Amino acid sequence: MNEVSTIGWIGLGNMGAPLATRLVKAGYDVQVWNRTAAKAQPVADEGATVAATIRDLASRDVVFSMVSTSADLEQVMLDPDSGLLTGPDAPRVVVDCSTVSVETSRTVREAAEARGTRFFAAPVSGNGKVVAAGKLSVVCSGDEDTFALVRPMIESLGRSVTYVGEGESARLVKIYHNLLLGIYTQALAEILVLGEKSGVKREAVMEFINNSVMGSIFSNYKTPALVNLDFHPTFTPVLLRKDFDLGLAEARKNEVPMPITNLTRDIIESAIGHGYAKDDFATMLLVAAANAGLELTSENAEVGDGLDEA
Repeated sequence: MNEVSTIGWIGLGNMGAPLATRLVKAGYDVQVWNRTAAKAQPVADEGATVAATIRDLASRDVVFSMVSTSADLEQVMLDPDSGLLTGPDAPRVVVDCSTVSVETSRTVREAAEARGTRFFAAPVSGNGKVVAAGKLSVVCSGDEDTFALVRPMIESLGRSVTYVGEGESARLVKIYHNLLLGIYTQALAEILVLGEKSGVKREAVMEFINNSVMGSIFSNYKTPALVNLDFHPTFTPVLLRKDFDLGLAEARKNEVPMPITNLTRDIIESAIGHGYAKDDFATMLLVAAANAGLELTSENAEVGDGLDEA
């Protein structure tokens, strides 16, 4: 395949917009589409052009997509009236960065290949601030020749690109990653509530964790939420519940008991039931506090998120 000269991008939400912007800033010719057209303007201000329809992107060499659910991916790709892969033309390659089921990924891959389009899975780990800081991680699967073609573009999205094999392997790795994300968040919530009842500030607990072997990029950038109760959504409990459902479906299929994962899924459901569906999933902390008979308040501490360095 020849060198890529044009890129399309579908989906400009909390993750899609900063990701598309990174491609623009890397010097690529990028055209974008979003269901809500107004959300395309910030990326257009950076130098992207805006497509009127999804099918306008079919002439692009590579089209990336970043959508919320499996149903969304099927709609933007396979809708008989407007889908990228159902019109008279189709792009050379589609790279999907969403977290979707293996079954949906396989369905779209088969439809793409039937059109002569290569399909590559590249789900991502991080949020908009992580993308802007250049610390995003990407896990990839698909044809190795396609990976060689799209790798420079994917590497411009963040700091880490991991290729895990053919087919839908990347979907599984990303889903399993998000199971750990929820479990780790619940563990942090429990120890912070225990600390609160013991008279230890959340700021102190998180500072020690972040500087220990248990610290991570994730624990650092969740510190403002956990300490100061800043629950502006980066990833909602509804989306996390979706990923837990995908992961637990794989567990049932493969007969793998996952008691901690099942319990965490119920806690995420509880966060939604408490009215936090549109907040950040770090509201799991508030559920843990309520279960312990506590009502938390912000510590109003000057804490960073560890993302200052690009």
